[in-house]
Amino acid sequence: MKNLIRYFFKGLLIIAPAFLTIYIVYIVVTYIDDFIQSFAANYIHFHIKGLGIITMLVLVTLLGFIGQSIIFSPIRGGMDKLFRNAPLVKILYSAIRDLLTAFVGQEKKFNKPVLVKVNKISDLEKIGFITSEELADLDIKDKVAVYFPHSFNFSGELFIVPKDQIKPLNIAASEAMKFVISGGVTKV
Repeated sequence: MKNLIRYFFKGLLIIAPAFLTIYIVYIVVTYIDDFIQSFAANYIHFHIKGLGIITMLVLVTLLGFIGQSIIFSPIRGGMDKLFRNAPLVKILYSAIRDLLTAFVGQEKKFNKPVLVKVNKISDLEKIGFITSEELADLDIKDKVAVYFPHSFNFSGELFIVPKDQIKPLNIAASEAMKFVISGGVTKV
């Protein structure tokens, strides 16, 4: 019985983040769509299905534009400080923020695709991305941090790899990521 309960909670941990994300996005889009539709029906007298999605995209883009302004910068800094000082929340907030900025921020981290020799005997190699070339904080010398995304998934593993086993790839980082995530099916 204990194993059954443990399996249930493990399954819940697997499905809950994806389900909650989809559910929250659905609720927000539906709410905005309903609000816009009622406004449009009452005042402008027209109906366009999906207007909420368009409105949400415009609002998020506008928020991004405002977020770059000098006026909003102190507010964003204060909000960032609040989340970074909150117990438990700071772990989740900083992980999500760092992951998002690694993909879409100005400090893109996955921009150095490399080929790493994983096994010298069988000549096995993996495609990864250098995320940190300096590991002095970890007291590690002559190695770099390489992130290996999983195929057909949005997860991966981080390896600390000797520099002499790294071979830079002469392709765009986005092409390398697409190739790895597709399991090698996509053409580079």
